[in-house]
Amino acid sequence: MTGPRVSAVVLAYLAEPFLPKCVEALLASEKVDVDVILVDNGCTTDDVSLCAAMPGVTVITPSSNLGFTGGCNVGVAASTGEYVALINQDLIVEPGTLARLVEELADPTVGVAAGTVLLASDPTKLNSNGNPVHVLGISWVGGLGERDTRTAPTETAGAMGALLVTRRSHWDRLGGLFTPYFANHEDADFSIRTWRMGLKVMSVPDAVALHNYEFGRTPSKFYLVERNRLMFLATVWSWRALLLLAPPLIGLELAMLVLAVKDGFLGQKLRGYGWLLRHVPVVWARRREVQRERIVPNRVWMRILTDRFDTPLVPLPAAVKSPLNALVRIYWRAVARLV
Repeated sequence: MTGPRVSAVVLAYLAEPFLPKCVEALLASEKVDVDVILVDNGCTTDDVSLCAAMPGVTVITPSSNLGFTGGCNVGVAASTGEYVALINQDLIVEPGTLARLVEELADPTVGVAAGTVLLASDPTKLNSNGNPVHVLGISWVGGLGERDTRTAPTETAGAMGALLVTRRSHWDRLGGLFTPYFANHEDADFSIRTWRMGLKVMSVPDAVALHNYEFGRTPSKFYLVERNRLMFLATVWSWRALLLLAPPLIGLELAMLVLAVKDGFLGQKLRGYGWLLRHVPVVWARRREVQRERIVPNRVWMRILTDRFDTPLVPLPAAVKSPLNALVRIYWRAVARLV
């Protein structure tokens, strides 16, 4: 096969019933030359062995579970493609998806091309058509359960890490994913840093994959989501933005503590605070690095952020959500030009 060389990085952890179909679909991609880097983060079935026998698959077996961030970094380091694709192990790409995403990257102003992810349980509905990122640091899957009516690519604050393609040169420029995230928010971090570099993140409606998606609201998930949201804010947002946003940020933090008590993940929330306190030097060094790399003024790149809460992470009744969104919108519009 001839065409642009794409190295697709796929991770395997615990039971992976969809992994062989995922890898087979990638290798069957049209108009691109695909190799698959399969990182075994602790698969407990024989699915990795089945995939290892497929031509074009390289298996890497770390000594421990590296998480999504570490696994992707190891996989990309072993890749040889001009383009890098991050693909979830329970996701099935259509034959033309990778080629379409590579085509979108032909525009030099585009840094990340994100595919449109549909629910395998109902392919007429979205899993994500681009992930919103809130001014207060929360990120979530966009358009979940909706129908996609787009006919052209759209700008998005965040690419879903389940299906994205970028140039290897851009990956190296950003240093890959920040390993301490482990999982959650790493795709928002990579995407927002792309915007801060003066490049766009595009969601492509005709680059499609089916995702066997299941949203879990487990205590361990909230540990990572909440810890990483705070690390994301602490490293990417400017001091001025953090100061201007302090009132709603404090309000959100108090609300998350109340939710943690109500839903039984207070211990995980406090554990996140503990991790951040113990790793202040790591977070501080990361902040210096990320702040140095920014090219675009804060008031420009922050326009891609949303001021509307519409996330399954924080389920709010309409009677609360509507006035809350109105208040945050008014406040953000008052301070956005000052960041």
